[in-house]
Amino acid sequence: MTSAALAPTLSDRVFGRSLVMDATLVAAGAALTAILAQVAVPLWPVPITGQTLAVLLVGSSLGAVRGALSMVLYAVLGVVGLPVFSDASSGWQVIGGPTGGYIVGFIFAAALTGWLAQRSWDRKMLKALAVFLAGTGVTFVFGLPWLALVLGLDLAGTLEGGLYPFIVGGIAKSVLAAGLMPLAWRAIERADAAAPHRD
Repeated sequence: MTSAALAPTLSDRVFGRSLVMDATLVAAGAALTAILAQVAVPLWPVPITGQTLAVLLVGSSLGAVRGALSMVLYAVLGVVGLPVFSDASSGWQVIGGPTGGYIVGFIFAAALTGWLAQRSWDRKMLKALAVFLAGTGVTFVFGLPWLALVLGLDLAGTLEGGLYPFIVGGIAKSVLAAGLMPLAWRAIERADAAAPHRD
């Protein structure tokens, strides 16, 4: 499918497209992720944070490429020393630690949710919920093997430390995102309908 056939994302409808705007939105997505990373429930080896919600919203709002680039920027900022990871942490040791796989997974989760949003899957709640559950799942696809490798855990230990504590929260964040995105689209449609039209 060519890019011309893709549906506009939420950010396209609100802000339009230009190189400057794209760069601004990519940076804003990284900033939102950094902010929500500080909303955390400390658990070991992986804390519960608001990062995943940010990833879902950024990916679906910006689309596959810009969403993924936003998460790459987020990871790079953390690696070079900005305190953007959970608990205001930073550095290579975070990427190389138990949570590193989840951060890498954010890139692919944003790409997937953005790809589906560009096919209008974010505009109705049930489809949006499927999008965000899939995006959440992608994060675990990368996070769990990384966690097991870093800590030398067996399958049971990996699931107990890296999956089971996050199931309820992951579903809740997916439901929240699936409610917010269709609401945002409806608000845009109402604004368009109320705007005066020129012949």
